[in-house]
Amino acid sequence: MEQGKLHIYCGDGKGKTTAAVGLALRCAGSGRQVIFSQFLKDGSSSEIKELWKIPQIRVMVCQRSFGFTFRMTLEEKQEAGTAYQKLWEEVLDAACLEKADLLVLDELLPALSAGLVDEQQVLSFLRDRPEHMEVVLTGRNAGKDFLSLADYVTEMRSVKHPYGKGLAAREGIEY
Repeated sequence: MEQGKLHIYCGDGKGKTTAAVGLALRCAGSGRQVIFSQFLKDGSSSEIKELWKIPQIRVMVCQRSFGFTFRMTLEEKQEAGTAYQKLWEEVLDAACLEKADLLVLDELLPALSAGLVDEQQVLSFLRDRPEHMEVVLTGRNAGKDFLSLADYVTEMRSVKHPYGKGLAAREGIEY
């Protein structure tokens, strides 16, 4: 089997999770096993509701929402760190045990930059992951160590977005 690649979808624009969902669907459609995990989200967005229905995709999320990291109190940040580190360890175990062909780590990059998941553990896994495993990382803040490991880096850049005019996110479009 061919060597799996590392994809990063980063930037301040819309579409990072959407791109990861599209790749997960493509991979599952070819009969491969996918693990789709989300950090900093509680799994309630519309695309996740559909991913749960696909037998080749295992969805793993933290059931608790902690909100935006920049609004968290120190105590909330500590609780979130414990929860997201546990999720990371569960995702890692599942990906290896189930021999996932594609592992999506949605919003892991900002969880790392906020110190909620151990960065060295993630880097170690990425360097030593199973040879066949394709991995996707998404989020705004892609650190240089991750960028240097990546085979694909796609930056979504916001040029114009209704949020800039104060419009709330819309179900089925932004979440």
